[in-house]
Formats: sequence, C-alpha cells, structure tokens
Amino acid sequence: MVLRRNNGSLEVQQSFSVSLSLDPLTADPELVGREIRNHLDGAGVRERYCVVGLPLKWMLTTHIDIPDLPEADIASFLQIEAERGFAADVTTLHYSSSRRHPAGGKQQALLVGVPRNHLALLEQALRAAKLKPVSFSLGIAALQPAGADALNGALALAIGETHIDLQITCGGGVAALRALEGALELQGSQKVLNAEIVAREARITLGQLPAGLRETVHRARIFGPAALARQLADEIELRLEPMGLRVELVTRYSPDEFGLQVPPSTVVSPALSLAAGYLAGRKVPFELLPPRVTPWQQMSARYSSGKLRVAATAAGAIVLIVAGAFLYQQWQLMRLGTRWSAMASKVREVETVKQQIHQYRPWFDESLRALTILRQLTAAFPEEGVVTAKTVEIRDLNTITCTGTTRDHQSLLKTLDRLRTNNIVSEVRLVQVRGSKAPLQFTFDFHWNE
Repeated sequence: MVLRRNNGSLEVQQSFSVSLSLDPLTADPELVGREIRNHLDGAGVRERYCVVGLPLKWMLTTHIDIPDLPEADIASFLQIEAERGFAADVTTLHYSSSRRHPAGGKQQALLVGVPRNHLALLEQALRAAKLKPVSFSLGIAALQPAGADALNGALALAIGETHIDLQITCGGGVAALRALEGALELQGSQKVLNAEIVAREARITLGQLPAGLRETVHRARIFGPAALARQLADEIELRLEPMGLRVELVTRYSPDEFGLQVPPSTVVSPALSLAAGYLAGRKVPFELLPPRVTPWQQMSARYSSGKLRVAATAAGAIVLIVAGAFLYQQWQLMRLGTRWSAMASKVREVETVKQQIHQYRPWFDESLRALTILRQLTAAFPEEGVVTAKTVEIRDLNTITCTGTTRDHQSLLKTLDRLRTNNIVSEVRLVQVRGSKAPLQFTFDFHWNE
C-alpha cells in the first residue's frame, strides 16, 4: 500500500496484497529481496521508504512493575529488568516498552523483545529489494493504540494470515500481547475460525491482569477481513458478555483517527494504520527498528573515548568537510569545462551573427509600441463612457500615467481590474481621486513589460 499525506489528508495511491513464497528467516535474503522487488515492480510501486509490521509470533514479552524513580533512571531500570524477565539472552534481543499508569497503583510496563537476528535478516532482504525501512512496529498496536483515558480499556483481536493477534490496552498503555495459535486453521483454501479458543484465551489473558486493570476493559474490538471478522464477532459475543465485554466490529476509520482526513471508503488494515500513523507523527508504543550505527561510529567507540574521541571526531569532520568542498569544486570546474568545450564553437558562431544583426539592423522600432500601449489601455475603459481619459503620458515606452474623469468610483476600480488582467501590464496603481461628487478626477499609472 502506497500512502501519501497531502494538505491535511491521506491519499491511498496504490494498494495490493501478495504472499511471499520465501520465508525471510530461512531463505537467502538476496532472493527474498528480489522476490519483493519483483512484486513491487509488477504493481508499479516506485516508493523506497517503507513502514514494516512485524509478526506478533516473533515477540517475547515480560511484565515489569516500576517503582518510584526519576524519569531519567527508568530506562536503565527497564534494561536491568529485561535481563531478568526475558527467557532469552537479552543481548540477542532488541526490545521496546509500553508503560501504563493504573489508577491508584504503581506504574507498570510491558517489554516486547524480538531476536536481533530476525531484524538483521529482514533488513538485508529489504535492502536487497531497494527499500529503506523507517519503522518496525506491530500491526495490532497501530490498529488499536492505547488511549490517554486510563479508564477506557479495550481488548483487540486482529485476524491475520495464519493466526489471530490479541492485545489488551488499559491504563494508557499496552497490558498484554499474544499470538493465538490454533485459533485460525486452513482447510484447503478456506480459513476456519475456532471461536472457543479465542474466547478461552481472552478469558485467561484478562484473568492474568490485576483487578484494577481488568475492571477498566469494557470493549472487545475485532479487526480483519469482513467475512471472518463478522463470523468471529457473532460467535464470541455470547461468550464475552459474561465478562462484561461489548463486542465491536471495526470496518471503517473514524474521521479524526489520525488527526488527518481519511477517505470515507478506506478499509481498516494493519498496513494502512502503520503507514498513516507514521505520516501523522503518531508515537507507536513499540518501535523495533534498530538504530543505525555507521562504521565510523563503530570505530570511534572501539578505539577512542572521552576528550580524545571528541577531539578526533571534530578534527575528522573538519578534514572531511574541507576535502569534500575542494573535491566538489574541482568536479564542478571539470564538468563546466567539458560543457564549454562542447558548445564553444557554436557560441562563437552565435556571437558573430549577433554582432552582424546589431550592425545592419534598422535604427527605428517597427513594433509601434506606443500605439499598442494605447490600444490596450483603450480596451480597458468601459464602452458606456462612464470613465474617460483626458491625458496619457508614456515615458520610455514602459511607464504610463493616465488622468481623466469618472462618474463613480466603482467604475474606475473595474477599469483598473480589467487593466490588471493583461499579462504585459504590472504595478497598476491608483495615484489620486479628487472630488466628492461626479464627475470625479483621477490619476493612475502602470508599467508596460513587453
């Protein structure tokens, strides 16, 4: 899907869907990138920048209670707790967090980690496809963002290709994330929903929340293809009612969903929500795109530190800037010299012809410029005679001053407006209007730009 922002609105320029035959985690990234590029070329997509929705089944999650700490110390605390909470080595993960503030309780956070190797393989495939990712995030988090209202929690279900994603938002953040395996099965070419599994997993996930958070969740919002979403809503509605959940089927975006105008017929999808959120500047709860580290930064961090690193970096930057400026200047001179060599003979011929034209052309002007000016000025005056000219002064064939009389001020202004519509006329200026009753005496001037 190609999405653009235009004057406070979002425009869907291209949209297509295709399944990859190669797995980005097991196949050669060059081959995966080539397959993606072929699909994009076939659809006529030329955009380079992309927003990527990561599969929820790649994610590891852990919950953390945050004590009363200064804001500057919370990031370090989360890093320490990540080492304890994740089952895998935290150095092999890239993680992000969503913090929530239960009413009257301690601040909490949900940490989401994804293997760095998965991200590296995906980046290699995108680079091979000549794409530049600007964000890695979760589709369900874009479909159902955490609202600022801590008491307006929601359980979101997003139907994907092979499984159903579950997310619970409450307390102003994300409280739970799960990929429900077995809830969606393929029987031939048909997808079959298992509503019993979805209801059971939703009940278990809600039961794991603290009582204060559980009581704020009152809605179950369902996203996905229209037929499957409707089927899931019908089948789990009775199962979720005893838990105090009202089922909502989400098929369209609200007008102020992203702070930008969305076409009314736009179908809700994770891809569009991710791209629209990025264009609208919405902060995503889980940004999983690894920071870009240049070779220079790697070398600088490895071989230097402290004041030496700062001084070396500054000196290197100055040397590079100066060298780059000289190289660019030299390249410009060489390019201009090449262009001049190619056109020098033709320029000399044109100069010779120009000199001959100046030598032998007549001394007088055959364009009758003054008469042309008078004709255009006459055409601007009304035929009824309500505005008449007494004198017209033409100086240097480009500055014209006109004086005369008019029966009313409005007719004079219309005359000036007609004069302004002429592309050759500029700087039309009403200099003076005298008299309190008709006929009024006026003076205006303008420039002739022929």
